[in-house]
Amino acid sequence: MSDIDTIVDGYYEALVRRNAGEPEFHQAVAEVMDSLKIVLKKDSHYADYGLIQRLCEPERQIIFRVPWVDDNGVVQVNRGFRVQFNSALGPYKGGLRFHPSVNLGIIKFLGFEQIFKNSLTGQPIGGGKGGSDFDPKGRSDAEIMRFCQSFMAELHRHIGEYRDVPAGDIGVGSREIGYLFGMYRRMANQHESGVLTGKGLTWGGSLVRTEATGYGAVYFVEEMMKHHNAELKGSKVVVSGSGNVAIYAIEKAQELGATVIGFSDSSGWVHTPNGVDVEKLKDIKEVRRERVSVYVDEVEGATFHSEGSIWDLKCDVALPCATQNELNGEHARTLAANGCKFVVEGANMPSTADAIEVYRETGVHFAPGKAANAGGVATSALEMQQNASRESWTFEYTDERLHNIMRTIFRTCEKTAREYGYEGDYVIGANIAGFKKVADAMLAQGIV
Repeated sequence: MSDIDTIVDGYYEALVRRNAGEPEFHQAVAEVMDSLKIVLKKDSHYADYGLIQRLCEPERQIIFRVPWVDDNGVVQVNRGFRVQFNSALGPYKGGLRFHPSVNLGIIKFLGFEQIFKNSLTGQPIGGGKGGSDFDPKGRSDAEIMRFCQSFMAELHRHIGEYRDVPAGDIGVGSREIGYLFGMYRRMANQHESGVLTGKGLTWGGSLVRTEATGYGAVYFVEEMMKHHNAELKGSKVVVSGSGNVAIYAIEKAQELGATVIGFSDSSGWVHTPNGVDVEKLKDIKEVRRERVSVYVDEVEGATFHSEGSIWDLKCDVALPCATQNELNGEHARTLAANGCKFVVEGANMPSTADAIEVYRETGVHFAPGKAANAGGVATSALEMQQNASRESWTFEYTDERLHNIMRTIFRTCEKTAREYGYEGDYVIGANIAGFKKVADAMLAQGIV
């Protein structure tokens, strides 16, 4: 083992000791550390001034109590988080997640990934993430409003359009953003539209923001397939999830000529051999907020499965768009054996470490979420630009800018991987390209 390997392994071991009980954070850092060994062997100055240790330590971690009253008059208490990880490139930028699984380790993993994702967009935004262990499922609009107001009563003092700009994530859609922004506006006593993204179109939101993460992932797939002499048109695609990212990935994939043969939620998965009725799916999930099993009652030819895995379906392209670590090594082997050639992450770290190893072993072309799902935060940054200039861009103009950003991200990952001797490894390409831009800024700004 070289000195660089020993040094980097020492950094990681110290991080695990210091951040005990945070496996998702450890996993995200481990993946990046493997890539950093490659960088440091070529550009050793990146090990100077404690840069890697500083990169892995958030600039600020905020944990707070969120008390609220449910519809029965009972006081409930949740925990809120905001991890402001790195602001070397610009104000912290990253979503808020409301889900019972949320804890500090998950928020740190998401915030750490956000550093590199935001760097890859080429826009002046730093990395951060936040959320709560509050579960909006089964709650009334009034309960969600009261929770959001209590959450923002604390968070408002830590955010701002030049400081930290949250957006939505799992469990935080347009309804929640509206309640959060209303409370922020009241607390701040000003209409600071740039403080949150994902807003309604009549009060500072951007066209394409709703579609951006799903569309962006498909634009990345399209560019990646072209590079490998393949076409999305005529391909069979499996998309896990049925939330915002999944729905709009399905929509764009089918617009570009693919057939999406499956989607899912936490209750099971649906096989759609003839493609997805996107409008029906939107009605069920976005309007009625029901389970995907309802889809098969209303669309001929679809079947619902509560057992097995959506990754058992034979496909050309897999888009995991649900949640972290949903696709393991066994799933990856099944996909490869069934002829899947492209796996592109719409969610944050949905592939486990052993799944990524299987992709490499079997020749499956794989794109990590920090590159492939950057369309959401890229369009959030476009929303920030519109807010700052008091402009409102057309759907077509914004969509074209998103398309260009995703095209550039793919080319950056491909070029960087090739430059470092790992052609076709988009994990290494994304990690190194994202890291170098942030690292150069941190070195230029001194030890802060």
